[in-house]
Amino acid sequence: MGEGRIAQASFTTDGCGHSIASGSAAARLAEGKTPEEALRTIGGEEVAAAAGGLPEESRHCAILAAAALAEALSDLVGRRGRRGAARKAKEAPSPPPRRGGTDDEALRRRLKEIRHTVVVLSGKGGVGKSTVAVNLAVALGLAGKRVGLLDIDIHGPSVPGMLRLRDETLRVEDDAIVPARVGGLKVMSVGFLLQGRDDAVIWRGPMKAGVIRQFLQDVAWGPLDYLVVDSPPGTGDEPLSVCQCVGKGAAALIVTTPQDVAVADVRKSINFCRALGLPVLGVVENMSGFACPGCGLVTHIFKKGGGERMAAETGVPFLGRIPIDLVLGETGDEGRPYVHRHARTEAGGAFIHIVDSILARFGSSETPAPVVPSTTHNKEGRMRIAIPLTGGTLSAHFGHCESFALVDADPAEKKILGREDAVPPPHEPGVLPAWLAERGADMIIAGGMGSRAQGLFAAQGIKVLVGAPAEAPEKLVADYLAGSLTTGANACEH
Repeated sequence: MGEGRIAQASFTTDGCGHSIASGSAAARLAEGKTPEEALRTIGGEEVAAAAGGLPEESRHCAILAAAALAEALSDLVGRRGRRGAARKAKEAPSPPPRRGGTDDEALRRRLKEIRHTVVVLSGKGGVGKSTVAVNLAVALGLAGKRVGLLDIDIHGPSVPGMLRLRDETLRVEDDAIVPARVGGLKVMSVGFLLQGRDDAVIWRGPMKAGVIRQFLQDVAWGPLDYLVVDSPPGTGDEPLSVCQCVGKGAAALIVTTPQDVAVADVRKSINFCRALGLPVLGVVENMSGFACPGCGLVTHIFKKGGGERMAAETGVPFLGRIPIDLVLGETGDEGRPYVHRHARTEAGGAFIHIVDSILARFGSSETPAPVVPSTTHNKEGRMRIAIPLTGGTLSAHFGHCESFALVDADPAEKKILGREDAVPPPHEPGVLPAWLAERGADMIIAGGMGSRAQGLFAAQGIKVLVGAPAEAPEKLVADYLAGSLTTGANACEH
């Protein structure tokens, strides 16, 4: 800086030749101007022209260089203002923070077309966050929603590989970046900027923030019901930038694994969201046991229930457990979304349940509905009893019931505290035990149940009582609490 003007500017990138040319052009355009003048007059078109013209497939390089320059200049103007050192800036008409406010207007217009934004976060890497984000986006599409998927994991973009988009590059039409498409899903990823899949991205904070803002502002998303954002792990520049840019219809989904080391970091993510005023949709516990492909038995390799306990302690909803499934890993490597073909597996059912929970939370409103914590289960001295029903009474076989009555009771007082009914997912090995466990069931009273199914319930910590008569759920629970429930033979011995 000299006499309030930019004497010299430099731009560092490890990108392609067009990226280097765009950065150099942006730096040359800024020299000799005040920071405010540079903010008002330098955009992607000006950088592209100064670079000598760029091919269509590389126009994004100019856009990103202009965005990085704008972020650096905005930071400079802010620091000078705070120090009170820039008298000329004070005497001149107050400039908007970004090119006459047009960028902020463009961002607001774009976000106005997106009803809800779900930011998928995690406290640490390696918990399967991208797998959850991809399958969540696809499952929302299967539910009939208009969905976009934004991958801002700048240093490790996984979405292109998971959706067979590794060879995709950015396209610009009518001054907007065109998202890739997988069926009805619109996709944008930092990976589309890379010339090769092994290229490393070496960017500092302002460049990262500029790219994230550009993807939200200049991508032609069109009208969306949901934009799912795959954020990098932690609470650094990238998640901070996206959370500051998204509108009021945004909320966070936090992914963890059962281990204590992962759960401890997730607490930081929850506190991060609260500090930013970002609602938390809930916590998903990934890698929650291994579902045997032969018998369906779930073995808890990485402990059990860490995510659920942490959710209860921090007062956020627990949305479910996703078990380790060999096919889930294979489909990710092959670029085929798991939920497309495996929705009836235990892991597939977990994704569908998570989507159902999100749809129920948002409903038709622009912001998530408040969560009312349950006062009837997960409390000491209270229990939740599940009863399969057909025609309003206990079903002869739990797997073919119409619905489940979930009855909350106080065993010490021998009192029924409340009841809610729920329609179960399609019957598949291991699905109903996990589904009932997510709903806090401590026990199931059934007419008949095979030994294999009883083992699956036991693995979820749910006690099984079989041979009960076809009575109304309140009578069954009242008799059980009174110690007078008479059971007969198990109606299903296979």
